[in-house]
Amino acid sequence: MQPDHKDRHYLPAAFDNRTIRILLAGCGGNGAQMLMGLASLDTALRAISSRPLHVTVVDDDTVSEANLGRQPFYRCDLGNSKARTLTERINLAHGLSWEAVHGRAPGAIGVEDADMLITCVDTASARRTIGSALGARKSMPSYWMDLGNRATDGQYLIGCPGRANDKAVRRLPTVLEYFPELADESSADDNAPSCSVAEALERQSLFVNRVLASHALALLFDLLGRGSIGHAGAFLNLASGQAVPIPLPRSD
Repeated sequence: MQPDHKDRHYLPAAFDNRTIRILLAGCGGNGAQMLMGLASLDTALRAISSRPLHVTVVDDDTVSEANLGRQPFYRCDLGNSKARTLTERINLAHGLSWEAVHGRAPGAIGVEDADMLITCVDTASARRTIGSALGARKSMPSYWMDLGNRATDGQYLIGCPGRANDKAVRRLPTVLEYFPELADESSADDNAPSCSVAEALERQSLFVNRVLASHALALLFDLLGRGSIGHAGAFLNLASGQAVPIPLPRSD
């Protein structure tokens, strides 16, 4: 049982007694692990709450040789759409009707109709594009969770998108607000593709995506299943074994 105190963020009552619509942008290292975990989260939510999930995943990438091992794909998947391959597999295994779009958000699919946006994209420019799309819409998701990583470390953060003049009390900052350097148009992207499994493992640790996604999913379970969270995310470092929570905005 979690302690009930004021330094927590509570799920709005508008989420009660209905399906929660999630848009997952990216189905690579972090995104694929998140998608599989969301299927488990859906099973748990159906058992303990009235908030099942409906997930739409969007990604324009196909499975390559370098993805094998670190991402949950097999040799028989080579050349196929990542989003469609994994979504079809999950639907078959869990009896779901989740959707897949082969393309990029926000061009291939709008971001405003989801209750929660989860971004697992590789570059700062992709986050800026999605952030701009959110700001241009009259409606926007209630939550935006972002995951990002390097070779052996990474972070996840959940925020509440809002406009510059939004005076909502203790609104959770989004990834672009918490890390303003990502919003810098001059920031260079580093998304060079790997050509082999060995090269991919030189660029990123084998289990960094799985560890990061597991922590992010645990936070979502607390929020959607238990109704509140005590932190907004965390910095993780596999090399040092450290996990440093990102605190919620301080109450006045």
